[in-house]
Amino acid sequence: MNCAMKRDYFDGIKNPKISKDMIDLASHILDTKAAHFDPSKFRDEYENALKSLVRRKAAGKPVKSAQREEKPDNVISLMDALKQSLKGRASTKRAAHSPSRRTTRRPARKAHRSAAQARKAS
Repeated sequence: MNCAMKRDYFDGIKNPKISKDMIDLASHILDTKAAHFDPSKFRDEYENALKSLVRRKAAGKPVKSAQREEKPDNVISLMDALKQSLKGRASTKRAAHSPSRRTTRRPARKAHRSAAQARKAS
């Protein structure tokens, strides 16, 4: 793709307005995360595993395939969730009626009328 085609392709994209605060924040993040890259400290685990696999296969040794890790299902049984919810509610009801709780009751608060109800009543 030549330069003229690239310019035409991106013409419809508008330049976003970025506040000075956002630019300062981005600069701060880049400054704090910037460091010298030392390739001797970098270990490519994928490459190492692949080399090991090739060596084992070349030596005629059996190659074990890694078992896929079972991931928990995101599907929630609504019936189970409802049962759990009801179990929690039953235990809180029992706790509220237990004798160890406070036995004296507070006096009921008087219901206050809204301004509209007060106007209607008068």
